[in-house]
Amino acid sequence: MLVSAAVCPHPPVLVPALAGEAAGELDGVRAACGEAVRRLGAGYADVTVRPPRLRAPEVDALVVVGGAAETRAYGPYALATLRPYGLDWTSPAGPAEAATEPLPLSLTIGHWLLEREGAGDGARYQAVGFDTPPEECLALGRRLAESAERVALLVMGDASACRSEKAPGYLDERAASYDGSVASALAKADAEALAALDAGLSRELQAAGRAAWQVLAGAAGAGPGPGASGAPGTGHMAGDLLADEAPYGVGYLVASWSSTGWPAA
Repeated sequence: MLVSAAVCPHPPVLVPALAGEAAGELDGVRAACGEAVRRLGAGYADVTVRPPRLRAPEVDALVVVGGAAETRAYGPYALATLRPYGLDWTSPAGPAEAATEPLPLSLTIGHWLLEREGAGDGARYQAVGFDTPPEECLALGRRLAESAERVALLVMGDASACRSEKAPGYLDERAASYDGSVASALAKADAEALAALDAGLSRELQAAGRAAWQVLAGAAGAGPGPGASGAPGTGHMAGDLLADEAPYGVGYLVASWSSTGWPAA
């Protein structure tokens, strides 16, 4: 069962050493990512205080999910490396030639975030193909949620890359609305809204996170199949949008989801 999730973007410049003098431009996003990762174990709330304060039980499985060229799981000896981007950083540290399974960028940045917060021990890594059909993403999410009694997901994905004339995909007037709908879904933990994202439009807007977000939706019970919630906003999760920025014409969204086992206030 999914008990918590963190949603973060995965640009290489999230790593300060790669951003150089521009590192400060992503301070807010970086801090939000750190907060989302720290909350990953938070599965319920202490209702004896107001506002309710999240407490952090143990989780049985932590899975990092991110887009890549193909859908596949990575073994425990996969190597995260930023050497292709000009930074001599690998984890676990050691000679690059010792790595037989280098992680793709999205999972590498996820690994970096976990290591930065001291939370990466025992994490599993699952790539999902960027063009994977929504129904396959949802099914993968359900399988991940069923893989342990209490599952936490770190979901890596950028929003549209068409928010300005200097963006990688140039300016597309649909991009701000698209990102706004994703931000709203993340804020409300609306798994059905994420499940309904159009794969074709997402591809046109270069939204690299679409497939990974729909894995999250499936894990939270969206779509057809066992455990599906069947209606928007009726799942077992509560959402908190921590960042919504587009400093380089690319949407960077950060959110935290937690299971809601507490009484209504």
